[in-house]
Amino acid sequence: MVERVDIYTDGACKGNPGPGGWGALLCFRGKERQLYGGEPDTTNNRMELLAVIRALEALTRPSPVRITTDSQYVKRGITEWIGNWKRNGWRTASRAPVKNIDLWQQLDAQVSLHDLEWRWVKGHSGHAENERADQLANLGIATLGR
Repeated sequence: MVERVDIYTDGACKGNPGPGGWGALLCFRGKERQLYGGEPDTTNNRMELLAVIRALEALTRPSPVRITTDSQYVKRGITEWIGNWKRNGWRTASRAPVKNIDLWQQLDAQVSLHDLEWRWVKGHSGHAENERADQLANLGIATLGR
């Protein structure tokens, strides 16, 4: 059986835009690694994307990975919308430029390195690892004041 890395991610923003944070919990072979960070002027969607990007960047080799997020924007963007965006020169169906293109391109590069499974969970619904990712995202915001 191939061992899988489980990654739980979340983003948070105090104001949108405003100070934001991202958090990721990586679980593998019974061990956990926590990652978090923040930016002083950002959006919730950027933090959701950055959480997944930073988690995938932390992996040291191509791996089977299950990513659990509470962001429909991230999950649907990477599994449904990105193919059309790329075919349309990074434009939406309405021909508008894709928002957060820099992060979508970074995520696209990371996704190509791994065998990914995407899961969505409702945020703030008691899912233990999602709640921990949320706490890490808020910790990312708290570190901005230091």
